[in-house]
Amino acid sequence: MRLSRRALLASTLALAACDRPIGATAAAQTPPKGSAPALRDLAPYPFGTQLISTELDTPIIAELAARHFDQVNTGFELKMEYIVQPDGRLRFEGGDRLAAFCRANGQAIHAHTLVWYADTPDWFARLDGSRRAMEAAYDGYVREVAGRYAGRVRAWDVVNEPVTDEGSDLRDSLWSRNLGQDGHFIRAFELAHEADPNAILFTNDYNLESNPTKRRTFLNLVERMMNRGVPIGGIGTQCHVSVDLPAGALTTALRDIASLGLPVHVSEFDCSLVPDGIFRGSQREREADQIRLYEEALESYAALPARQQYGFTVWGVRDAESWLRRTDYGGDPSDRPLLFDDLGQPKPVFWAVAEALRG
Repeated sequence: MRLSRRALLASTLALAACDRPIGATAAAQTPPKGSAPALRDLAPYPFGTQLISTELDTPIIAELAARHFDQVNTGFELKMEYIVQPDGRLRFEGGDRLAAFCRANGQAIHAHTLVWYADTPDWFARLDGSRRAMEAAYDGYVREVAGRYAGRVRAWDVVNEPVTDEGSDLRDSLWSRNLGQDGHFIRAFELAHEADPNAILFTNDYNLESNPTKRRTFLNLVERMMNRGVPIGGIGTQCHVSVDLPAGALTTALRDIASLGLPVHVSEFDCSLVPDGIFRGSQREREADQIRLYEEALESYAALPARQQYGFTVWGVRDAESWLRRTDYGGDPSDRPLLFDDLGQPKPVFWAVAEALRG
């Protein structure tokens, strides 16, 4: 990559990442005796999870979320798909309930997400082709939603997944067609900053660790927006990974992403044991690879400058609720991508994560 801002930081990040070997604790798969330590007390940066409000009705989920995590990603209840009703009215009960839970447990909120290419409620879709009406509706939505939670959230994912799956271009969407490819992006960030000046504003995407072309396109977009004075405050890399991801890929991606100098959020981490729906190797081998990838992610993240360590978020509490179990997403009901099993018991990967955070 040949981006001007990145060259200034590349050598420092590379040296920091080489301080210790990746996967140094991979052999520690036997859980130690005693109760599980609170992960939020071990992490030197915010350590988060993803929740939806109805999960709080399950006592073990609420207990684990409060004990182990000091930051909560709001899942889907601050997306348009939940908030915008067919008549254009907005609902907030899910987001409000999560905000109350976090306040009661001393947790920060990472709000997800104001604008997403795939999230186009019918009320907005009816405005397609009418630029002036779309501008008014878009502006009003961002102002009202970001303004409602001003002072209650630490940050927003403002524009989610702006780059195509293949990775060489930005996505075409209802928003880009009506407000411009760069225009809708700039508009959302400026309006969110106006509504909540203290929130850190992120753009967020996936497969950045496995697709260098997509990573390059994404970072080019971020740098272009920074050069135009857009108030981007951080970069989110989702890190939905599988056990077949080669060693070193996460390290390289995090180093590249950090090279722009912005805070970095590992925003949706989980690790599938069933890449592409195929079981490869024994269960023990796949679990060892899962531990290796969690360790590599945490150790590479720890190697970033402290001022860029915004936080590390695991995408869910128990395996039972993971989106990777859902067949409508192409998932496998037997997958086990998270730190706690279906009953809420810590798995071997939990203990490896605890050791990596201590380290």
